[in-house]
Amino acid sequence: MNFDLIVIGSGPGGYVAAIRASQLGLNTAIIERESLGGICLNWGCIPTKALLKSAQVFEYLNHAGDYGIKIEGKAEADFDAMIKRSRGVADGMSKGVQFLMKKNKITVITGTGKLAKGPKVVVTDAEGKATEYTAKSIIVATGGRAKQLPNLPIDGKKIIEYRKAMSLEQQPKRMVVVGAGAIGVEFGYFYHTLGTEVSIVEFLEQGLVPREDPDISKELAKLYTRKGMKVFAGWAVESVDTSGKEVKVNMKNRKDGKTETILCDVVLSAAGVTPNTENIGLEDLGIATDRGYITVDDYYQTNVPGVYAIGDVLATQALAHVASAEAITCVEKIAGHHPETIDYNNIPGCTYCAPEIASVGYTEAAAKEAGYEVLVGKFPFTASGKAKAGGNPEGFVKVVFDKKYGEWLGAHMIGANVTEMIAEVVVARKLETTGHEILKAIHPHPTMSEAIMEATAAAYGEVIHL
Repeated sequence: MNFDLIVIGSGPGGYVAAIRASQLGLNTAIIERESLGGICLNWGCIPTKALLKSAQVFEYLNHAGDYGIKIEGKAEADFDAMIKRSRGVADGMSKGVQFLMKKNKITVITGTGKLAKGPKVVVTDAEGKATEYTAKSIIVATGGRAKQLPNLPIDGKKIIEYRKAMSLEQQPKRMVVVGAGAIGVEFGYFYHTLGTEVSIVEFLEQGLVPREDPDISKELAKLYTRKGMKVFAGWAVESVDTSGKEVKVNMKNRKDGKTETILCDVVLSAAGVTPNTENIGLEDLGIATDRGYITVDDYYQTNVPGVYAIGDVLATQALAHVASAEAITCVEKIAGHHPETIDYNNIPGCTYCAPEIASVGYTEAAAKEAGYEVLVGKFPFTASGKAKAGGNPEGFVKVVFDKKYGEWLGAHMIGANVTEMIAEVVVARKLETTGHEILKAIHPHPTMSEAIMEATAAAYGEVIHL
């Protein structure tokens, strides 16, 4: 029952921490109350991408004529089959994590873990039996869950969160999505493509994906409206009436006070995530928190020696790749190494709606607020041969450089497959690459990635294809 390291939670933070610890020779255990892989593999990143791929294929079939292909009859979406495929992909990934645990000789403990003085971890299994475990170090990686809004109580039937949205028994005819972040716009695209009438309501006036550069928000709103979705930016949900057969969503415009009611079959609450830090023993050990998030140092140690925390329980970006990076940094420090701390201004963010969105670093406005004199370049995919040939001319690449030194301050993309393109910017910024070096790095033609070079050329007044 004694280990070098115990990890509570097996999401992309927890299981990565356990594997890296094992690689470094630590006798490691991991505690999980549900399925290995956590929310990301089972109910988040992976199964949602499976659903979105199904929607994308369905959309391609409906526009086959645009590519010179004739299809007899009309393509029909099998909602139940799409849900089953998504669950199958998630199950396969979870089994993959099980394999990795065995391969790396990590002890898997099933149950709910709670910190106790020592520090120790008490695990309660499904039958209520409690077992105590000790370790030199403990990592809290319990993740997060859907945030509940006061005026939007989730009941799992008429008001749902993302987990239920991935496993509905029947496709709704009308859906209101409250919250226009990544979760909201991804599910909005999925259900709309299958034929659901979708309205997206966002509290912030910037509208869709409000944390992105405003140019990205405007472009996505334009494209979603063109597709037929209704977008309400700067509206607050005052109340939701679920007493009748139809759900009534009562809203108020934050600028002019205008009110409106939308009727629908189901409301998806997509207001973000909140950390799973309740009832895990933080108070018993006196572990410091701030607004529900655990407070840590640069290497993720809490104020209690030997207890660490990573992932969505921290106030860092709630992204799977952030949790994994924090896991590796944390474990290497525990093992006595000297890892480099994470640069949180060089974390890529990706949204897998259609078109996709990817960004990293400063927005144009944030760079100016930070005191930089900037060079900004933008290249539309309408001018990209590869995008036009692929039938994906929507969107653009926008880059932001420091005028004085050429430092690459940020990049913001919206278009087909841009989530596969953003890594070039992340690596370049890590290597302190300048705009001039990007201009002289030959990009293959025809590719979508050429747009990065072209946008950079536009920033320096050297663009060729505009």
